[in-house]
Amino acid sequence: MPADKRTVLSNMMWRFAERCGAQGVSFIVSIILARLLLPEEYGVVSLITIFTSILNLFIDSGFKNALIQKKNADQLDYCTVFYFNIFMGIVLYLCMFAAAPAIAHFYEKDYMVPYIRVMSLTLVLGGINGVQTAVVAKRMEFKRFFYATLGGTLFSAVVGIWMAYEGMGVWALIAQKLVNQLINTTILWVTVRWKPSLLFSFQRLKPMFNYGSKLLGSSFLNTMTTNLSSLIIGKVYSSAMLAYYDKGRRIPNLVVENLQSSVQSVLFPVLAERQDQKQEVGKILRRSFTTAAYCIFPCMVGIAVCGESIVRILYTEKWISMVPYLQLWCFIFAFYLLHTADLQVIQAMGRSDTILKIEVVKQVVSLLAIVVTIPFGVLAMMVSMCVVTVICLYINAKPNEELAGYGFREHIKDLMPITGLNILMGIAVWAAGKLLTGDIAVLTVQILVGAAVYIGGSYLLKLESFSYVLRTAAALKNKI
Repeated sequence: MPADKRTVLSNMMWRFAERCGAQGVSFIVSIILARLLLPEEYGVVSLITIFTSILNLFIDSGFKNALIQKKNADQLDYCTVFYFNIFMGIVLYLCMFAAAPAIAHFYEKDYMVPYIRVMSLTLVLGGINGVQTAVVAKRMEFKRFFYATLGGTLFSAVVGIWMAYEGMGVWALIAQKLVNQLINTTILWVTVRWKPSLLFSFQRLKPMFNYGSKLLGSSFLNTMTTNLSSLIIGKVYSSAMLAYYDKGRRIPNLVVENLQSSVQSVLFPVLAERQDQKQEVGKILRRSFTTAAYCIFPCMVGIAVCGESIVRILYTEKWISMVPYLQLWCFIFAFYLLHTADLQVIQAMGRSDTILKIEVVKQVVSLLAIVVTIPFGVLAMMVSMCVVTVICLYINAKPNEELAGYGFREHIKDLMPITGLNILMGIAVWAAGKLLTGDIAVLTVQILVGAAVYIGGSYLLKLESFSYVLRTAAALKNKI
């Protein structure tokens, strides 16, 4: 295997290990906390997260990706972004501190004011470690993320569980988030071989802002639309329903985010290096797209079909109302990695303007779907999100027809055999669940049947992605 491929594969595995470790620990902790805390307490933190998620975008302003995309970034570029991010983090925290009473009044929950002010400290921490993450990605040193993220996740897990056990409720969840980010930031500062100098240049900031601001606009629109549904649920319906909505996202997100972060973090710098080689970029896109579909689709189908057993085993009967939310989230998350592959190509080719344009189109469609379905309830909103997810596959793929020679028609052609096999597997798993009683027994049989049908079907159909996964696994085994 050529040296560059070994480097990409090694970093992909470090990033994947980091995400699996962090998300695995977080998932276990969330199960424990779900047994100690009430859905309403989770809902309060979810309401605050709506605002902090949006504001975090302005701290980075797309500069992290601008640093990665810029081929000759130097110390002046890094320092300029570093000080700008810190400034934005402090300013936005002060805004949240001042706005806390108004936000609490909007939700008719005046007791939320101290929660908002303390949890918003994550904005300041986010401004401190942005450049370190860009340095790690640009240098392809993803093992540093592994140590930082896992250290923060483990330490914060202990703090969160202890506080929840002591009956501290919402404070346990807030402390967990703050401690996680604090430890993560500290470890990156100690391990990453970059430290700021007293340098700053508005002249350097401007071209990076021209590139990054379009990514910021794109991310802002996407995050606004994503969080708008949470805001509506928290305001129009109830905190408990918002908890079901958010908690239903947790399980499929555990699977997808691990792969998405790995692919996105490593794929972008690799594509940025090859941005002048259209044919090579097209090959990388096709491989990423088909492999993502092959790996993610069966996971989402399996979780959706086994939803009731999974929820009862992990969260107990009091969370059973989240099952339909979980199933709809599985459909939505099945497409996330496919969207990521397309968008990474457009971004790596330096076309942040295209990213912004297509994001505007997608979010207009999403907003219309949400507005139309609000009167019909939360599940109706989620069904409309499923429809929009499919439409977005076309919108994201269209520019890559020209940029990489791999457009929507090629996307569908490659997806058809994988989709057909997953439908067959889903039917087999559903039927297997009717043979036994008892959640653990049913889930065990369903997993075994699903794996047998999918692997056996892949072999019989001679799927290209199946062969590629086997070759990659063999290469990793030899490397180890």
